[in-house]
Amino acid sequence: MTEEPQDTASDEKTSGTTETAATEAPKPKAKAKPAAKAAADKPAADAKAKPAAKPKPAAKAKAASVDAEATEAAAEAAKPRAAKAADATAPGAISVSAHAKYVRTSARKARLVCDHIRGKSVEEAYAILAHTPRHVAADWQKLLRSAVANAEHNHELVGEDLRIASVHADEGPTLKRFRPRAMGRASSIRKRTSHLSITLTPKEQ
Repeated sequence: MTEEPQDTASDEKTSGTTETAATEAPKPKAKAKPAAKAAADKPAADAKAKPAAKPKPAAKAKAASVDAEATEAAAEAAKPRAAKAADATAPGAISVSAHAKYVRTSARKARLVCDHIRGKSVEEAYAILAHTPRHVAADWQKLLRSAVANAEHNHELVGEDLRIASVHADEGPTLKRFRPRAMGRASSIRKRTSHLSITLTPKEQ
């Protein structure tokens, strides 16, 4: 009689273990499925998200256009004044020029005067040069008279109807001299020269 309760107790234990094993076994399988699905869904989500970030060529094109505009503005600003004055003149307009070479003054000093008369009429240029306290102003005034004479004699133009289209001073050859100094030494003296040019055109009516 004592052996039967032991068997029932052992049966209950085995049945309890089998039931817990049966209940616990499906749990890892159920958890593994969502992980596999999530891993399978990630490439699809990444593939869908990548096409959205494709407006890069438009940004590059805008940057290239901005760079091109900046380079064009820099090129226009770097043009010399003489080139700008030449572009301002009409292609069919008559231009009369006069040149003075080997003027005994430096090109820098000559440019300080010619900047004041660029684009002025002949009468205004005469007045400016007459009241300019620089020695090279006399050379510019002499050259301006020569240009007006060329226009009146060669092209039958009126001097009062002309304006200065371009004027510039270029460097000429430098005369090298030496001066004796103390202790048998010698110092160099550079005597600068310059080439002056004036171009006249009729006034715009």
